[in-house]
Amino acid sequence: MPTVAARRSRAVTLLILATMVWGLSFPIIKTLGLIQRQLLPGSGTWLVTACTVAPRFLVAGVLLALWGARDLSRLTWLEAKQGAGLALFAGLGLLLQVDGLQSTAASVSAFLTQLYAVLIPLYVALRTRRRPTAAVLVACVLVVAGVAVLGRVEWGAVRLGRGELETIAGSLFFMAQILWLERKEFAGNGVLRTSTVMFLVLGGAFAAGALVLAPQASALVVLVSSPGWVGLTLLLTAACTVFCFVVMNACQPKVTATEAGLIYALEPVSASALALVLPAVFSAWTGIAYANEVPTWHLLVGGALLTAANVVVLRPWVRAAAQTAV
Repeated sequence: MPTVAARRSRAVTLLILATMVWGLSFPIIKTLGLIQRQLLPGSGTWLVTACTVAPRFLVAGVLLALWGARDLSRLTWLEAKQGAGLALFAGLGLLLQVDGLQSTAASVSAFLTQLYAVLIPLYVALRTRRRPTAAVLVACVLVVAGVAVLGRVEWGAVRLGRGELETIAGSLFFMAQILWLERKEFAGNGVLRTSTVMFLVLGGAFAAGALVLAPQASALVVLVSSPGWVGLTLLLTAACTVFCFVVMNACQPKVTATEAGLIYALEPVSASALALVLPAVFSAWTGIAYANEVPTWHLLVGGALLTAANVVVLRPWVRAAAQTAV
């Protein structure tokens, strides 16, 4: 039977894998937005967001519901509560992040979004009245430096306007999502049942938003007629929704919220690396103009700093798992 250290080590490995896969969502979502603006000229940012988020979560929810149809009949109040809470925090975080991005630089948005990696240890310290360990403090500094380098943040451009404040608020909701998973009252919840509720609530809310924002409901049918839009939406659903969220919902409770926040800070590394090759692939497939990003020293240095942050904070658990395996 696996030891506690071995189970935590496995959870960390799966969370890192899910974070790397999550990076795939950025070039996919960018491509979906370009396709939608080509098929539905005049689509506003909110409509693009709703049409990107709604189908991935609705399809994911239906797939999980069909997969565990018998199991779903055993849904408990606590599982419904946890799933609805996750949907609420994730949905509000996405809304604020997207709207904030309209009035601030992408690099500043990426930098401020990752603030939850630093805010979580501070919140935990206040809640438990214990100072963060030296390893956590060092890791937080490395995360701030890594995201700043990776995002090419120009400090003179950072100001607390509407976009910046909305992005910070969005980061707080993402932090709340991580902390919500850690609540002890949810320890006995079924991951698939909880994830099904989360997906259906989140997908339903954004679907309603899409219907309200669309000039005509029939206009949304145009998107389904595009093989590229459908194919990328299915890829986004399978890889970045079903796989990533189920893994996160299952494995995150096995690590601390602080560790989870630092692991998720690796997301910009994956997104930046994939943006070097996938845009051209997606462009050739869908017929839109989306150029690959160019590799720079920012990617190498920023990625190294974020990786170092994870090594610093996770090394004790990896070492413990290795010792018990011997």
